[in-house]
Amino acid sequence: MSSKDRILARIRRAVPQPRPGPDTADTPVAPEIPRDYLRVHGARTPRERVDLLAAHLTEYRALVHRTDEEGLPLLLARLLAERGSRTVLVPPGLPPYWLSAADQTRVHDREASTPRELDRVDSVVTGCALAVAESGTVVLDGAPDQGRRRITLIPDHHVCVIRVPDQVVDSVPQALERLDPARALTWISGPSATSDIELDRVEGVHGPRTLEIVLVGAQ
Repeated sequence: MSSKDRILARIRRAVPQPRPGPDTADTPVAPEIPRDYLRVHGARTPRERVDLLAAHLTEYRALVHRTDEEGLPLLLARLLAERGSRTVLVPPGLPPYWLSAADQTRVHDREASTPRELDRVDSVVTGCALAVAESGTVVLDGAPDQGRRRITLIPDHHVCVIRVPDQVVDSVPQALERLDPARALTWISGPSATSDIELDRVEGVHGPRTLEIVLVGAQ
């Protein structure tokens, strides 16, 4: 028996046997997936959950800001001005009042926009689907307040607004229970970064070089 035959034989033994029947003869039975893993590492209050998220995002070199609903427009205007942004990309469902105090030129999320056009945009402002405190991760699912995935991967500056504590969960298992697996999900833990073989960190290779997080809730 060749090595290939031995490998294929092991695969056949590992695959569950199909149920009997003419329509399922070649369809293996999917095994039950155990769900007995720990869903959360310790009990937290909503404030502790948000603080943990902020700490992890800061550790990943994201810039974290806090404000309330009333102060959000002025904060966003200040962040864009400090960045020196002249243009800001706007998803179709972004609440209009978020940028009511900003004077940058609005660039709308259009299907016809090319990567080169998006690369010329200075900043993008979006909402999010939710955030995971234990991993310091923000999840986008392409909802109207977030737009297409590419608008958060090409511009160099991304400002993401998270409503706290409602959009913050403790763990990845809790996040998966609230997310739609049929949607295109983008999981973000800090600015885009990679390292070469000598561990020299390079930012902005496959996403924004600067990620700013705005936590909006009662102060």
